[in-house]
Amino acid sequence: MDGLVVRPAARLRGRPALPGDKSISHRALLLALLAEGESRIVAAGDGEDVRSTAGVVRALGATVERLAERDGRVDYRVVSPGGGALAEPEAILDCGNSGTTTRLAAGLLAGLPLFAVLDGDGSLRRRPMGRVVEPLRAMGASFSGRRSATLLPLAVTGRAPLEPIDYATPVPSAQVKSAILLAGLAADGATRVVEAVATRDHTERMLRARGVTVREATLEDGRHEVRLTGPAVVRAIDETVPADPSGAAFWLVAGAIHPDAELTLEGVSTNPTRRAIIDILRRMGADIEERERPTPGGADGEPLADLVVRSSRLRATDLGTAEVAAAIDEIPALCLAAAAAEGTTRIRGAGELRHKESDRIAGIADGLAALGARVRVTGDDIEIEGGRRLTGAVTETLDDHRLAMTFAIAGLIAEGETTVLRPESAAISYPGFFRELEGVRA
Repeated sequence: MDGLVVRPAARLRGRPALPGDKSISHRALLLALLAEGESRIVAAGDGEDVRSTAGVVRALGATVERLAERDGRVDYRVVSPGGGALAEPEAILDCGNSGTTTRLAAGLLAGLPLFAVLDGDGSLRRRPMGRVVEPLRAMGASFSGRRSATLLPLAVTGRAPLEPIDYATPVPSAQVKSAILLAGLAADGATRVVEAVATRDHTERMLRARGVTVREATLEDGRHEVRLTGPAVVRAIDETVPADPSGAAFWLVAGAIHPDAELTLEGVSTNPTRRAIIDILRRMGADIEERERPTPGGADGEPLADLVVRSSRLRATDLGTAEVAAAIDEIPALCLAAAAAEGTTRIRGAGELRHKESDRIAGIADGLAALGARVRVTGDDIEIEGGRRLTGAVTETLDDHRLAMTFAIAGLIAEGETTVLRPESAAISYPGFFRELEGVRA
């Protein structure tokens, strides 16, 4: 598929099917690998990234069975011998395009007495790995690879026990934090991670649900602390994956910026560390109704809600570094919302976007400019002047799933035809996205 043409929609209605949360799906598979026995994962995301993690889990000695498949989601049955009995892989572990697979697997492998090589596609080979390698090396694992083991392919020689670590992340990153916590399961003593702002906490919740004591605290200076003591054993449990708020973000923006829209998004995670997209859009004036659902799994479960978004009159807002970190995956969609809002939106300290599947700062600026928006980029800051009518254009996705979906949503309100180049990248996280796009045209 070279390009997809999206035409404006007269109105938007419906209940688009959402993928299972990608972050939780990755972690559920990797924790099932560490746990001895059978784990069931219900309604996991079935994008290419999660499939990469399932392949890694299978290659390390677990049985991974795909059960029911529906609406781009899948149920898994994983049977593992447990962390102490995992097999040294016979071949390179293929992480595809998934940075989450790579970084979390590096943390898991650091605490296993075996050798493995992590690799991926051309895009993943350009993404930085030094931030995760540095603390894992300090814990006693060995890494080798290109540019002093900062780029894939990455060879890992783990060991058990590891040395516990007290580590302050230089840049807020849930992936780095999670990699250290997974390694900390095999450390002899307390491992502590301190973040400037609290990043998504799925790993902490899911470890507690599996019998591992994980403590969190806010320090006097406002920083966030996470601590666990190893060695610790992960129990096998069953997990139901909520709908992905990052996938929901595109429909929340679509509903808010379209002049005749009402969309319902069912069973979305409203985890406090993931709901920034909801709160920011509401601050911009979005009409988003939140209907809470019972929280499965008790205190460590993911809070859920059905979200109803309706046509809204948006106004500009400012995002600082803490909000950017909290909504890092949703920034492209928020930039589109800013282009439709009244006034000038300023997004500060978005440098992390340059190290995703593409340079997302450049990609979103070029795409929105092609559509007629006024966008200025200064270093890692983005300014978007809203209120201009968007006009259909050819948009370049840079093989980035979030850019592909953002520009497709823009096509629903832009005058004329919008062409989304290389739209197949959407399957990395949301394989049914374009089917749902046609379905909400009412």
